[in-house]
Amino acid sequence: MALEWPDCPTPLLLDVRVILEGPYDAATGLMTDQLRANGLLPLTEPYSALGFSHVGGGGGEQIEPGAFLAEGSESVVDWVVIELRAEADPGKRIATRSGLLRRDGTIRDMDNGSLVGFCVPSGNYYISVVHRNHLGIMTASAMDVGLVFSTVDLS
Repeated sequence: MALEWPDCPTPLLLDVRVILEGPYDAATGLMTDQLRANGLLPLTEPYSALGFSHVGGGGGEQIEPGAFLAEGSESVVDWVVIELRAEADPGKRIATRSGLLRRDGTIRDMDNGSLVGFCVPSGNYYISVVHRNHLGIMTASAMDVGLVFSTVDLS
């Protein structure tokens, strides 16, 4: 599955995985999806409305029809933000995108199936994940992000 990127024919795709401690259920090895099950997840990313400034094309993402219908390990837990940060200065955000965090820890694009893409040149970036109720996490070093998708496991 791939979303269309009309202004960016070759986005850099990231396969990111994180686990949030709050909804994590050690008995199942998955996070709970109570916000989705109770209809409490917004259809548009919530970070902009909270004052978070997206950069590099992120912000305003809206879910694709059916994205919240998935169940099991692919059901949505909540929204998160993936950030690409400069190799020379990890405090400098180059690009941000909101994504959907699933029960298994994978982060997907607005259709809940595609990898999250960024319209930036391939190169070395620190990769950070931010959630509105948890501490952010970032790779210990810059990672090579190229045209073949990159896998980042921050769990």
